[in-house]
Amino acid sequence: MFDRAEFTKGVVEWKHLPRDGRPEIAFVGRSNVGKSSLLNSIIGRKKLAYVSKRPGKTTEFNFFLIDGKYYFVDLPGYGYARVSKSMREKWAALIERYLNQRAPLRAVVHLIDSRHPPMEQDEDLIDFMRGSEVPYLIALTKADKLSGNDRFRTVQRLEKRLADVGRSVPIVLTSSKSGRGIKELRGWLRDFLG
Repeated sequence: MFDRAEFTKGVVEWKHLPRDGRPEIAFVGRSNVGKSSLLNSIIGRKKLAYVSKRPGKTTEFNFFLIDGKYYFVDLPGYGYARVSKSMREKWAALIERYLNQRAPLRAVVHLIDSRHPPMEQDEDLIDFMRGSEVPYLIALTKADKLSGNDRFRTVQRLEKRLADVGRSVPIVLTSSKSGRGIKELRGWLRDFLG
């Protein structure tokens, strides 16, 4: 468990990103994949990151200061149709720049809904992270909604997809509802932060 967590700021422009040099772990995935719920589970707080039933609620890079030492960063979800095209393009450009150029970035947690095959944007992110030096893992969310066989097949399918592009990254089945995979994910995050 992490001891202290507080929301520090929401950012929509590069120039407003924190400049204190603290290490950062980014949480990225499609809209409504469960980023805020998973963040709350990892941190052990029910309402730190705002959870909405409406996709596309996170419209900023939300920075949460953890134990006064590092940030967890909740990025806007991709693939949400009700947001204007210009806003989607702005988010995409900022997310790409952040993942490519952000010096304090220590790891990326890519959330994919375990109930569905990766969307086109998920596939794009998998390909994009291939060329990155930043450690990367995949958290398959909402695993409580799948049977044991379906969980196995989902992981197997994703491992094959990664192998097809020459990647092998940790894959963690998670559920904010049941707590599945949360302890394992915390362990990975601590490793990334040194």
